[in-house]
Amino acid sequence: MTLKSILTAAALAAFGTGLAAQEVKIGIAAEPYPPFASLDSSGTWVGWEIEVIDAVCAAAELDCVLSPVAWDGIIPSLTGGQIDAIMASMSITEERQKTIDFSDPYYNTPAVIVADKALDMDASPESLEGKILGVQASTIHQAYAQKYFTDAAEIRVYQTQDEANQDLFAGRIDATQADSIAMADFVATDTGACCEIKGSVADDPAILGKGVGAGVRQGDDDLREALNAGIAAILADGTHDAITARYFKASIY
Repeated sequence: MTLKSILTAAALAAFGTGLAAQEVKIGIAAEPYPPFASLDSSGTWVGWEIEVIDAVCAAAELDCVLSPVAWDGIIPSLTGGQIDAIMASMSITEERQKTIDFSDPYYNTPAVIVADKALDMDASPESLEGKILGVQASTIHQAYAQKYFTDAAEIRVYQTQDEANQDLFAGRIDATQADSIAMADFVATDTGACCEIKGSVADDPAILGKGVGAGVRQGDDDLREALNAGIAAILADGTHDAITARYFKASIY
């Protein structure tokens, strides 16, 4: 065994045993967010992040159940005890760490601007001058747009990214800012064929975060460390890579 494998096994032994007997409610966003999480025709949640949740919980020997929650209420549901953890493509940011704790990251992708193919623009504030930019409410993208693009563009806020995508397709907005992987999936669809990724926004770790992690209540160290051990285990044994290969052409870790 490698040193990493030994440490992972030790962490699982230390933290997994005490939690294994209890049900862990994993909060996911109730709104579809393909290819990370969405409902199939039978009403079953599927997607990259759903498979990762299953794998992390199995590796950590946790009895996890999915608990869909509206995105704008997902942190209050955690702090209020309705769910035990959040695994819903939530970026680890300084602002959120004032309220909740996070596991180690399990993926990290840049934020991008997507617009109609006919528009000659990039991801700079200058190219968004006079445009309407759609963003999802209560996300890093809303915070970023309001800091960097307000002087140039009109910011239009949506409850879900799907609503922003639909308005982009319909021509009611000029562009949207969102996660690069989710938007790559969108532009590959018939609806998204109108549009293309214009570029990645300039990085700002204070707003965009340090990757996506599992959110837990502050002080819930046993669960946080169990999830850390599960994440480390699927990274070490190749499970993370195997799941990723079914959805993406390159690593997103």
